[in-house]
Parts: sequence; C-alpha cells; structure tokens
Amino acid sequence: MTPISTSLRGLVTAFAAVLAVTAVPATAQARPEPRAPQDFVALRSVDPTIIEEMRYATAHNFVGERVDGYRQPLCILTRPAAEALHLAQTRLLREGYSLKVYDCYRPQRAVDHFVRWAEDLDDQAMKAEFYPDVDKTRLFADGYIAEKSGHSRGSTMDLTIVRLPAKPTRPYHPGQPLKSCFAPQDERFPDNSVDMGTGYDCFDTRSHTLDPRIQGARHANRMLLKNTLEAVGLVNLPEEWWHFTYKPEPYPDTYFDFPVSAKSLAGRR
Repeated sequence: MTPISTSLRGLVTAFAAVLAVTAVPATAQARPEPRAPQDFVALRSVDPTIIEEMRYATAHNFVGERVDGYRQPLCILTRPAAEALHLAQTRLLREGYSLKVYDCYRPQRAVDHFVRWAEDLDDQAMKAEFYPDVDKTRLFADGYIAEKSGHSRGSTMDLTIVRLPAKPTRPYHPGQPLKSCFAPQDERFPDNSVDMGTGYDCFDTRSHTLDPRIQGARHANRMLLKNTLEAVGLVNLPEEWWHFTYKPEPYPDTYFDFPVSAKSLAGRR
C-alpha cells in the first residue's frame, strides 16, 4: 500500500470517528415527547362554547412569562372531567352565563417552573398583582406553591363564570402597571368574568371560597359557580374559589408531563 493510500485511509477513519461521536447527542435529542393517554381530550372537542383563556400560555400570570410545557393555549382534560364541564355549561347557558377556563391539565414541568420561580426571591415582578400582601418566602409554607399539583393528574381545572354576551378582555402587556388582585373589580386587571371578589390566582385568604369578607353579589357569584359544578361531580378546593376537581379521578396517583399542545393529543377524537 502506498503512503498516499495509507494517509487517505487514516483520514477516512478519523472522519468516521468524528461522525460517531457527534451522532450520539443528536440521537438523544430526538427522543420523542411523552403523549397523553387515549382518554385525554381537548375541552373544545367536547364543548366548543366554553371560553378558554389559558393564562399560563401567556405572560399574564404570577410568574410573569409563558410557563414551561404550555406550547399552545389549549385546555386538555380527562374525558369524564370535560364531559362534566359540558353538563355544567348546558345549565349555565340557559341562565345567560358561560364557563371560562383559566387552566386545565398542567404538565409536571410547569409545576417545576413554579417551584424554581418561588425559590428565586429576587424575582418579584408580578407581586403587586398576584401576592401583594404575602412575603415570597412564605409561598411554600402557606401552600400557594407545591412540588406536585392535582392539575397534573388531568381532572382538575381553574375556571370562572362570564355573563353573556361575553365582552372582550383587554390583552395584558408585559411591564404595564399592576393592580392588586383583591382591589375592587373596576380597579383590577379587566376580566370579562363576573365579580368573584378577587382575580384569578390571587395569593390571599380572600380567595378562600367562603371567606366572610366576600359578601353580596360576589358571594352569590361564587356560590353559582360552586353549586353548578358540584351538581355534576366536581369538588371545590376551599382555599381557591376557582379550583375544581372531577371525582372520582381516573388517574388519582399519576402526574403526567406531556406538553399542552394539540400534538400531545394527535389521533384522538
């Protein structure tokens, strides 16, 4: 073999080795995302009349940015939970109201994002609106943030009621002045829902469903939501007027992490 042939063979061998090394991380990156089980559905496929304002797919939330795992503004639930909301919506429509969901299934990666945010005590950009009277060091101890969420099991949702015809909600612009979530309704960030006494995701005891400071029409609105949903099998979390879980849960002990996107539901009807 000539010296030139030997050199060429050496170059080919070295090039092949480089390809083999670089191919390993590419293969790892190609690992497919987890998918939703077959009995998870998009709420709009069960009831397209329910209004969806998916806050964690936007920057208007207590974190102040789109939350990890929310690829699209889409409400995903287990089918029994979605069908229960359809029954509740049917009843509310007859009375001139509609449900509006703020959050539904929540991937574990989103919960992990909340935890990282809560541990970063320097990030208090959204305090004035979402936790004006709560020290950020207390978010775990007071139960506002936890390492696991029932939302990740697929049968829990956050929602409210809107009087029809629904008025448009003014979009949130990052950096705009913030107003306390328990300020009077005409001072808070504008929301087309009925007045529940606080805004959504208000870290304050006024958000407790039966807080005695919430009286009159605001209390009646909370009871309309609670009674309507409880009649179709949904149970309220007493600390959050907006938080309900379908019972019995199809997945009471499983915390899913597939992204919130139509792709996670591909092939379902």
